[in-house]
Amino acid sequence: MRGIESTMKVVAKNPDHFTLAVETLGKLIVARIKNEATSEKHTLASFETNEFTDCLEQVLQLPGSFSFGEKLVLLLAITPYVKPGFLEEVMAKALPQGGEFIAFGGIKGQQHRGILPTGETALFLLAGTDLQERLRHQRMFNSDMQFAAHGLLQVASVPYGEPSMSGRLLPDPDWMEKILLGKEAAPVYSVEFPARKITTAMQWEDLVLHPQTAEHINDIELWVSHHQKVQADPTFGRRIKPGYRVLFYGKAGTGKTLTASLLGKKFQLPVYRIDLSQVVSKYIGETEKHIELVFSRAEKKNWVLFFDEADALFGKRTNVQSSNDKFANQEVSYLLQRIEDFQGLLILASNFKNNIDDAFLRRFHNIIHFPLPGKKERYQLWLQSIPSNLQQEKSIDWERISEKYEITGAEIVNVMYYATLRAYARKGKTLLQEDVFEGIKKELKKQDKTFSY
Repeated sequence: MRGIESTMKVVAKNPDHFTLAVETLGKLIVARIKNEATSEKHTLASFETNEFTDCLEQVLQLPGSFSFGEKLVLLLAITPYVKPGFLEEVMAKALPQGGEFIAFGGIKGQQHRGILPTGETALFLLAGTDLQERLRHQRMFNSDMQFAAHGLLQVASVPYGEPSMSGRLLPDPDWMEKILLGKEAAPVYSVEFPARKITTAMQWEDLVLHPQTAEHINDIELWVSHHQKVQADPTFGRRIKPGYRVLFYGKAGTGKTLTASLLGKKFQLPVYRIDLSQVVSKYIGETEKHIELVFSRAEKKNWVLFFDEADALFGKRTNVQSSNDKFANQEVSYLLQRIEDFQGLLILASNFKNNIDDAFLRRFHNIIHFPLPGKKERYQLWLQSIPSNLQQEKSIDWERISEKYEITGAEIVNVMYYATLRAYARKGKTLLQEDVFEGIKKELKKQDKTFSY
């Protein structure tokens, strides 16, 4: 166990806690196997000492109240990650003459060469071969028990027809990082997890929205702040489904993504943007599989899910004219049910509301339009975008520019970025009107619009 300390930043709150916990678990398993062979009575209570239970608390760092048996199972599940070969050593001590002990369970991994504990291993640890005790302890893996409620541990699925508890124990990777490395790292973007965490350096005061849009955003803030109290109401709480679903629609650059990022920042909720290019698959059933991975993880971690350009996934269903149409419609039907069951904040963004299937629209708690900024909003955006390290040419009339050129907040930032780069290229400290106009001209040209002074 000492060697582990050199490769990990933090091992529990004290490295010796891990050492003692694993050593005691090994003794417990050896005693269990030997007692089964001799038919002697074995009780977990003899191992439930203050020293051992304190070690379990320090190592596992669990939320809520877990039983001694549940803590043992969680420790068992993580042993291959901290001490490869642990179960082989235990079996060698318990069965020095060799041989198999089928009731112990265990499985070999595809790359890991040691024994990986299964649900059967957990049941043997707690109950041996006592049928009644095994059935009693098996309930801890039910969907309404603590492992599932906190998302800490599950038993992997097995081939059809095989005992369900022969699946491998799968501890939650985020929880594992927390107890082994001292912090919970953000998940790595991949095909299996097609979502990226989005953040912003901007503050809530930097957000400029149409007054009506800002009023609707306040509704989301109300839900984030008070939804738990509503759900806890014994009468009304059971009439509503948890979660909040909202659609942002409007032209690109009007602040949809920024608003989602700032909502997460304000309430300290991680915001993950789903990459639809990775989610949508040509293979039947793969789209649903990718989505489910993100949804299930987001529910456990209280994340905000943000689907940008949601038309690609939440678009209107079509008349079935081919097998592709049929499966595309099945994906939409799956999504309808999944977003309704999602218990957190779900934000969809689209350029056009009419592109979203009507069945989704009926399930939204709020539909918020992000219009092009008016003259007043544009003026505020121009002033907020002036670099603090530069002076501005006295001839620049921001009010006139705001009134004449109808562009979005993102386009205003692009213009100011261009003008600022030009100022630094001249090795000057003045923002020039001609550079601002040239930047506006470039933005209008992208939309095939004519620029005039």
